Amino acid sequence: SHGGKLLVVPMVGSHWLSMQEVVEKLSERGHEVVVLVPEVSWQMATTQAYKVVTYPVSQTLEELDNPF
Repeated sequence: SHGGKLLVVPMVGSHWLSMQEVVEKLSERGHEVVVLVPEVSWQMATTQAYKVVTYPVSQTLEELDNPF
């Protein structure tokens, strides 16, 4: 990204686990990164490396866990 700004909207679960390291490296290289995550999610912890913005969802963590 030559613009220096990146908006990331990861999927819950493995997609984020694969993307997180790349997003952190882009932030370390000076890119302004905003990660948009649902209020209820798995393994999407916040960090100082990038800005996290949450959005409301209708499901609870219990409902997210039920299929598993």
